[in-house]
Amino acid sequence: MDAVTLSTLLAAAAMAGWVDAVVGGGGLLLLPALLVAAPGLPVATALGTNKLAAIFGTATAAATYARRTKVDWRVAGPAAGFAVLSAGVGAALAGSVPASAYRPVVLVVLVSVAVFVLLRPRMGVVAVPAKRTPVRVAAVIAVAGVGIALYDGLIGPGTGTFLVLAFTALVGADFVHGSAMAKVVNAGTNLGALVVFGVTGHVWWLLGAGMAVCNIAGAVLGARMALRRGSGFVRVVLLVVVVALVAKLGHDQWVAR
Repeated sequence: MDAVTLSTLLAAAAMAGWVDAVVGGGGLLLLPALLVAAPGLPVATALGTNKLAAIFGTATAAATYARRTKVDWRVAGPAAGFAVLSAGVGAALAGSVPASAYRPVVLVVLVSVAVFVLLRPRMGVVAVPAKRTPVRVAAVIAVAGVGIALYDGLIGPGTGTFLVLAFTALVGADFVHGSAMAKVVNAGTNLGALVVFGVTGHVWWLLGAGMAVCNIAGAVLGARMALRRGSGFVRVVLLVVVVALVAKLGHDQWVAR
């Protein structure tokens, strides 16, 4: 791998760490970068290498949020526990997904996310404690810890964004606290998937370690910025990231062919 390609991947890892820490979705930057940098690379290997970088960034962001704001461990803890197992199952199935398959799936989901957030401008800006009923808590644990975690192991990109939306929409968290819980669960999904990818030989360890350092730097900066600027800032970043990623994936799917 030449120096320019390596530098591009390291820069993408740093940006992905920042995006992941603020609102999630860093994998939609880093995974396509890996697939472009190494044509013919199996999707499972790209996912595994991405997980190695991402687990350090998400764990760092989770620790930063936990030190500076309150994390609802009654929700995030069980969801993270289930997420380790579910993401592992998804990772075991990831080898069956061709490189071209993830774009249409992610595009549909991202467009849905953008429409949902635009139509509900107050969602996530302020917390709605009344939504945190036992039934809704159980639902978000299942959605985040099983459904989204399975998706993360199988396909991956956008997981952090989907987790943030799950916590804000289902249990009324504001975007900052939703991001904090999302990082805890996302660390669990990354761990479960990484174990499986590592055991099956689908990780480029040296490259992933280098990207992990950059991912950590971006994650620290992103988490601190989100905590300092608040939920309104996170919502704006969410919409910008989603629109940019829809444009990028749409271009790759239809224009660049």
